[in-house]
Amino acid sequence: MSSQNYKNHRRLVTGYHRILLPALLILFIGSLVNLFTCTPGNCYAASLISFATLLLFVMAYYIRMFPLFAQNRVIRAEENLRYYVLTGKLLPAEVSMSQVIALRFAPDEELVDLVNRAINENLTQTDIKKAIKNWKGDYHRV
Repeated sequence: MSSQNYKNHRRLVTGYHRILLPALLILFIGSLVNLFTCTPGNCYAASLISFATLLLFVMAYYIRMFPLFAQNRVIRAEENLRYYVLTGKLLPAEVSMSQVIALRFAPDEELVDLVNRAINENLTQTDIKKAIKNWKGDYHRV
């Protein structure tokens, strides 16, 4: 596996991002075409197909988001522990979840300074990632 950095750290899952979501979009557009061109005898079936396709979109969203929510909790716990080991204190409450997610890529040597900068300068997730000098890859995320 190649070394991770700011430019290549985002992960696209082919089956989800490039197959499932476009296929759902095509299915939804087709179901709407079917619904708007239905004859009185098949409008009920066409509306059910459109509704079922909409439900599939909602399911696809939550199927992706629930593991990400759980992963975010794990990241916060890991970074809280790492910060505690380095400083003897828990992460400051002022550090937002998006900042914590970005800080996971910082090595131990840069973490404390980046946390202070994130709080004092209100750095965004992107700002934090760009400020990291020696990127620490996260190869186990979903």
